[in-house]
Amino acid sequence: MARTLRTAAAAAITFAAAWTAWGLYAKASTERVGYTTLRTLDGVEIRRYPSTVLAETTADGEREAFGRLFRYIQGANEADAELAMTAPVRTRPRRIEMTAPVRTTETDEGVTMGFYLPQEVASTSPPTPTDPEVTLAVEEPRTLAVRPFGWYATPARIENYEWDLLDTLAERGLQPAGDPFLLRYDAPYTPPFMRRNEIAVEL
Repeated sequence: MARTLRTAAAAAITFAAAWTAWGLYAKASTERVGYTTLRTLDGVEIRRYPSTVLAETTADGEREAFGRLFRYIQGANEADAELAMTAPVRTRPRRIEMTAPVRTTETDEGVTMGFYLPQEVASTSPPTPTDPEVTLAVEEPRTLAVRPFGWYATPARIENYEWDLLDTLAERGLQPAGDPFLLRYDAPYTPPFMRRNEIAVEL
């Protein structure tokens, strides 16, 4: 029995180490959208972003949207080009419910998801998607207020951090220019303790 327990413990430790190593590799090898942090307010970062290009789609659910965009960067484009995955992945609800203060929730209407393109690709001529449900869009230079958080981005946690972000901005007299959205930085199989998520809103 003792030997069995030691063997199981060793296997669990080996798996955890390999999982963590994979998460570190995925983080280190993924290009991220650059920004400049202007200031920090009670855990909320005010950031300035440059112009960026992203592929985006609107679907009934996140899985469907992710699949379309992943196929685009895997070669479902007119150049048959494979593009590197970048971070973060942006997710917006398709339909916005208004409350006081403003917040967003995912509804049965679905989501709009965007993959930011690598800077090298975005600065030249990004390949046109072959799927008509996938489009290319340019985000002009912008200032975002961002509330980072870790672990899994569950609906309840997303809602809590949206309120936290908006309350902090209201206390400082800062007015959002739109509705909050979710930014995810990690591959689906990244260990939860290594995950980075953010709720952001444009100012």
